[in-house]
Amino acid sequence: MRLRARLSTAAALALALVVGGAAIAASATEPVELGSTRVYDQVDALSPQQEFDAQARIEQLRTSTGLDLWVVFVDEFTNPSDSADWANETADQNGLGPTQYLLAVAVDARQFYLSGDSSGPISFEQLGAIEQERLIPALGNDDWAGSVDAAAEGLEEADQAGSGGTMVPNPLLPSISDVIWTVLLVLAVLAVGVVILVIVLRSRRKKTTTAPGVEPGPPPVPTDELRRQAASALIDTDDAIRTSEQELGFAAAQFGEDATTDFAAALQSARDKLSQAFALQQQLDDDVPDTEEQVRAWNTQIIQLCAEANQGLDEKVDAFDELRKLEADAPAALVRARDARTAAASAIDEAAAALSALQGSYAPEALETVDDNVDQARARIAFADEQLTAAQTALDAGETGEAAVGIRAAEEAVGQAVVLETAIDTLATDLAAADRQAAAVIEGIEQDVRTAMTLPDPDGRVAAVIDVTRGDLDAARAELAGARRRPLHTLQSLQATDQRIDELVQSVRDAAARSQRVAQQLSSELAQAQAQVSAAENFIAARRGAVGSEARTRLAEAGAALARAQQLQGIDPEQALGEAQRANSLAGQAVQYARTDVGGFSSSNDMFGGGGGGAGSSFMGALLGGIVSSAISGGGRSSRSYGGGFGSFGGGGSRSSGRSGFGGGGRRSGSFGGGGSRSRRGGGRF
Repeated sequence: MRLRARLSTAAALALALVVGGAAIAASATEPVELGSTRVYDQVDALSPQQEFDAQARIEQLRTSTGLDLWVVFVDEFTNPSDSADWANETADQNGLGPTQYLLAVAVDARQFYLSGDSSGPISFEQLGAIEQERLIPALGNDDWAGSVDAAAEGLEEADQAGSGGTMVPNPLLPSISDVIWTVLLVLAVLAVGVVILVIVLRSRRKKTTTAPGVEPGPPPVPTDELRRQAASALIDTDDAIRTSEQELGFAAAQFGEDATTDFAAALQSARDKLSQAFALQQQLDDDVPDTEEQVRAWNTQIIQLCAEANQGLDEKVDAFDELRKLEADAPAALVRARDARTAAASAIDEAAAALSALQGSYAPEALETVDDNVDQARARIAFADEQLTAAQTALDAGETGEAAVGIRAAEEAVGQAVVLETAIDTLATDLAAADRQAAAVIEGIEQDVRTAMTLPDPDGRVAAVIDVTRGDLDAARAELAGARRRPLHTLQSLQATDQRIDELVQSVRDAAARSQRVAQQLSSELAQAQAQVSAAENFIAARRGAVGSEARTRLAEAGAALARAQQLQGIDPEQALGEAQRANSLAGQAVQYARTDVGGFSSSNDMFGGGGGGAGSSFMGALLGGIVSSAISGGGRSSRSYGGGFGSFGGGGSRSSGRSGFGGGGRRSGSFGGGGSRSRRGGGRF
């Protein structure tokens, strides 16, 4: 039972840090970056079902009017604190266009504002009427979901009235006879239109043939089959959740409540997804007729929700299966873990010597992804020692389940120590390769300069580019010859120079020479991207407890871009070059985001006295590596968006903001200009 007490103490410490960090953190929110989803709910004002309904309502608004709506729920507005300025700045930063509107609500401060563009179809007068007549009543009753409906309904009514019209909450109804004749006339026109449309479509179908050389795509799944698949998925997922509830009880009894925290969270997430799927099925089963498109879309979404629910459960079940295997062979597993710990500990001194050698040859910026790897590796070994001792104690007491949890934690700590050690050798290899690649790029640029000198130069443009290029080459040679080298940075600068001179002379090169040049540039760019991705992977892997979603997203995209570049290398070198450059850029962004997250984590650690040595230091190192949370959850991946481990209080990510893109603030479709502004008086308190 001592291991469970030790882990409970760890969890209590983590909880104290989370609570303390939350108490200290500022509650106000600066203008946010919007994602592809239309609801940004930072404060959980909406339930998952309400958020789903809100998304559907906004989609209905866009379908019926062409207007787009984003809704943001935060605690308080800051930088700026005025509701109108905050909403307008958020809209401007995210490139919202004339037909795109933003409802910003500060729940705690009880402020709101509906932002729109003066050149859009809804006038400022109409926006003010929507605020006063629809939004204030809903927000005043804390009806957050109702405020979304109110905004959408107000925009629909204003769009129908036109920009010059006024909104009247309860307009006088026309006479009954007028309504009847109007409805009959509209139905007659629609009937004629439908007949014409059917005739035209049938005529086009008869004339449509597959274009020569174009393979027809796979036929869509018939709607009846899609219904059958959705129904089967609902049944299977419901059974899986019931089975998992029993599995959770067994796991808690076997390994303790602390070890099942993530399993319980995954189970709740699966229940939520199943609830959404059942809600869609209810829409299909009710008395309201559904279009063919709705039937197919909702059944497809049911299948997807069920698949996501099952995947999260499978990950946790697999993790507990691994723990059970380890428990069954706990004495031998303990011996193996100790042997692995000994090997990893003995390699630390070699890693320290290798890092010291690199520090004598390269600038600190070139080594920033490994500069603390030796200290981090020692912290992981110290944590592994604690867990191995606790596992032995539990094993002696016959508590094999608790012993398995301790052995798993030790194994992962040792594994991270090995990653930290080998990352130093990997970076040394990559830096040496960058030195060689830089020399090859310099030689290629010199050839470009000689070629450029043969070009006609009536306006002196070629001579100017040649002078700048020679200056870049001199600077690169000096940097590569110094004792504080940054070969990856130098290589990146040379590639920019290479691209500039290449653009100058590309018109005089024949296709063969151009292909050869692209291949050479691609080789250099691939080496740079591989080094950047490798460094980012190693840095984040050993610090995942503090690293949030931004860094992980960019690293995942960088890896995908690098894989595409490697696949296209022999097929389309130019496209491969673009992918390699993108991978290089994204990996660099991943490292910067990760270092920011780790810095925030370290600040929280120091604030609560975790910066010293000893057991506290090793434990905080294990938190930084995400080992404690991973160990007590059985090593599976968390279904929550905390960024791994206990990273939620160290800058490692919190509730997902739904961000998309890289660099933030990019324009979206439908947001091209408009020449208007978003400044008006309105909004206020509710």
